[in-house]
Amino acid sequence: MTEKKFDFSRKASRGRLIQVLNPLIGISLGLLVGALFIASQGVNPLTAYYYLLEGSVLSWYTLSSSLVKTIPLAFTGLAVCYSYRAGIFNIGAEGQVYLGAIGATIVGLYVDLPMLLHIPLAIIAGGILGGLLAFLPGYLKAYKGINEIVVTMLINYIALYFLSMVVQGPLKEPNSFFPRSLPLADSTRFAMIPGSNLHTGVFIVLGLAIFLYWFFNRTTYGFKMEAAGYNPRALHYAGVDVRRLLTNVMITSGFIAGAAGAVEIMGVHGRLIENFSVGLGYDAIAVALLANLNPLGAMLSAFFFGALKTGANSMQIATGIPVSFVYMVQAMVILFVIGSTAFPRILKRLARNRRVRQNG
Repeated sequence: MTEKKFDFSRKASRGRLIQVLNPLIGISLGLLVGALFIASQGVNPLTAYYYLLEGSVLSWYTLSSSLVKTIPLAFTGLAVCYSYRAGIFNIGAEGQVYLGAIGATIVGLYVDLPMLLHIPLAIIAGGILGGLLAFLPGYLKAYKGINEIVVTMLINYIALYFLSMVVQGPLKEPNSFFPRSLPLADSTRFAMIPGSNLHTGVFIVLGLAIFLYWFFNRTTYGFKMEAAGYNPRALHYAGVDVRRLLTNVMITSGFIAGAAGAVEIMGVHGRLIENFSVGLGYDAIAVALLANLNPLGAMLSAFFFGALKTGANSMQIATGIPVSFVYMVQAMVILFVIGSTAFPRILKRLARNRRVRQNG
């Protein structure tokens, strides 16, 4: 019995070590492939990466700029982590971010409250609209068996064009050539951290990541979500209404993504702007996968991608390497992370085949 317990503990420790090593290996290999690409352009990779670091983390101003980009990436990454934990894939974070921004803008323009009430109400309004947008794909997945990936991708376009219609119509700033709303009330704007362009919304997303880590590992509902992702039929036989659970999970995931849109508008732009976050919901998938669906890991992977995006301009100015290089590295990192999870299984299979041949 003691030996079995020791073996189980050793396997658990090995699993946690692999969870930590896989992202590090993926990042290292992705940057290595990026270095080969840089060298093919006649540029020293060390020089290019130095300017990438200089433009992203080597001063307080650039570090704070990276953190500003981290906030929406972390929010949407947490939204994808939340849904995928239950085996339902939320590709609709992009549209939910747009709806969340609209909700926060409406509250910021037409509701008059003190700051302590106005900011939470704007975030909640954005979250509710994001959750409502996520309800339909969640319901169709849970009750009708319709693929949520297809539905959420289609709904993204609806949300995108709805934002365009709203910002050029009822919410458009009068006598303005640009498709944007009036500035939000000061009582809905996040305070700025001195000496930087970083806003205090960073503490909200950090608190959310810590809460979700506790929620997934210490609550019954978090365990049910995990079980739904592994074996929904067994969970159904255990007496859990799996269809309701999946619908609620998708709504909550949409709420988190909607809150991301609200925080981005309230902390960075100060007003609703057309196409203010193109690609954010899709980048969230990379954030979640790199983090292995770990909420605290999502904060780190969001910072990694945020730093890449921030430092890319500095690298381009100094070396001529295009900004699109960042997206190539991002894609390579995810491919290597996914591949590294299968690598141990491939080695085991090769070893087993070798033993069969030797014994045969």
